[in-house]
Amino acid sequence: MVAGRQGLGSEGGLSVARAGASPHDAATKLAALALWLAATAGLRPLLVPDEGRYAGVAREMLRGDGLVPTLDGLPYFHKPPLFYWLDMAAMHVVGVGEFAARFGSLVGAWLLGAALYLFVRRSHGVATASRTLLVLATCPFYFLAAQYANHDMLVAGLITLAVLLFVRGADAEPRERLRWCAAAWAACGLALLSKGLIGVVLPALVVGPWLLVQGRWRQVLGLLHPLGLAAGALVALPWMLAMQARYPGFFDYFIVEQHFRRYAQSTFNNPRPFWFLIAALPLLTLPWSAWLAAGARRLVSAPPPLAGLLAWWIVAIVGFFSIPTSKLVGYVLPALAPWCVLVAFATEVRPSRPAVRHAVTAVAALICTGVALGVAWRPPNGHREAGLVLGGRMAAGDTVAMVDEFFMDVPFYARLAEPAILVGDWDDPEIPRHDNWRKEMLDAARFDPATAARVLWPTARAAELACGSSGHVWFVIAPHAAKRLPAVPGLAPVWADQRIELWRAPRHPCP
Repeated sequence: MVAGRQGLGSEGGLSVARAGASPHDAATKLAALALWLAATAGLRPLLVPDEGRYAGVAREMLRGDGLVPTLDGLPYFHKPPLFYWLDMAAMHVVGVGEFAARFGSLVGAWLLGAALYLFVRRSHGVATASRTLLVLATCPFYFLAAQYANHDMLVAGLITLAVLLFVRGADAEPRERLRWCAAAWAACGLALLSKGLIGVVLPALVVGPWLLVQGRWRQVLGLLHPLGLAAGALVALPWMLAMQARYPGFFDYFIVEQHFRRYAQSTFNNPRPFWFLIAALPLLTLPWSAWLAAGARRLVSAPPPLAGLLAWWIVAIVGFFSIPTSKLVGYVLPALAPWCVLVAFATEVRPSRPAVRHAVTAVAALICTGVALGVAWRPPNGHREAGLVLGGRMAAGDTVAMVDEFFMDVPFYARLAEPAILVGDWDDPEIPRHDNWRKEMLDAARFDPATAARVLWPTARAAELACGSSGHVWFVIAPHAAKRLPAVPGLAPVWADQRIELWRAPRHPCP
């Protein structure tokens, strides 16, 4: 690469970068990264709502047709399916459990680390690449996000891969540019299947302006080669077209409502001030972020092309997600790669003091493992025990009804064979105005009204669930809402803790 030949470090350069580099060395480090991330991934129960929701979707798809994401039996198009497909593959191999539920995040984290290590190794040598990988691996934000079952880390890894492939293609010889371009667009297609349009928008936002400010518009045009675009379309479009053919209105909901409206409107959850992510990123990457000022000083003296890429990459990602009112810390995971490169540069400023770097590494690793083990010991929420009790005591033909709440991890742990009945005031006009699970289920109902009629029950009819000649009805409810239980003969408590209660009633003939 052009930037690689210039190098960011004073000892940079392609010849130095390749000195001592070997496939075996890279394979060993990246295998160690995989083991480090996976070792504690299955220790703790699922957190709710996110982990229970996404793990539940993957389990339902494993039992369904594998193409349509479903939540409690209803089409769930808030997110595309790549994360679920990866989890399904893990569930098929190792069984349904917490590790398999987080497999998609582990894959995204490993891709991020592998792409970054190989990129820095080529441009700045094995030593700098190893430091960068060590900083990344022991960064608490990265480590914990790799073990959290949602779509953020997977899309972050694929966006990072796409950006670095585009940069490699822009600096390649013309005859080689097309294959790098095609690979980059394929990564964008996978990122789109991971979390939507940001999989294309963010790589373009990072690489495009970086090239244009250098006057490299020919490289920009080269990265827009029709064959490259076709590679991305070939990856992403078949699933989207299949969903539109099966569910008319899919494109409007998935693209317009879940992307443009969600970005522009202020009615969604998690409203935060503009500066929230700007402050969150340094806090979430402690103790390594304490080195960032030294890294920034090193960046100022570095050759402009790649230095500009690193700086703009962080600004573009953080700035893009700071504009909408709704903000979550996971949104800025695609900025971790350049962030950790800057920290790695800072650790080279005082090579005569390696003990400091080793101490920070140890502290960072202890924070990572300590938080993971602490959450496993005292999970802040979740209903694993209730789900296991329910699954162990249910009999064939029993029905599960959740009253006024969707305990999203219970179906996962109880291994429910049928969707739970969700009992609530579904005709409440306030539901569509709030970004919560009730709105999600009503959104899903528009794509499959027949299934919605079976699983979304009005409170006024809840007692009818106990009508029948055999089996039982299980009511799952929060303790504070127990007064909302329907009055049915034989209803009795079975199990409870401070967050959830299980009640059971035998079915009986009804008029």
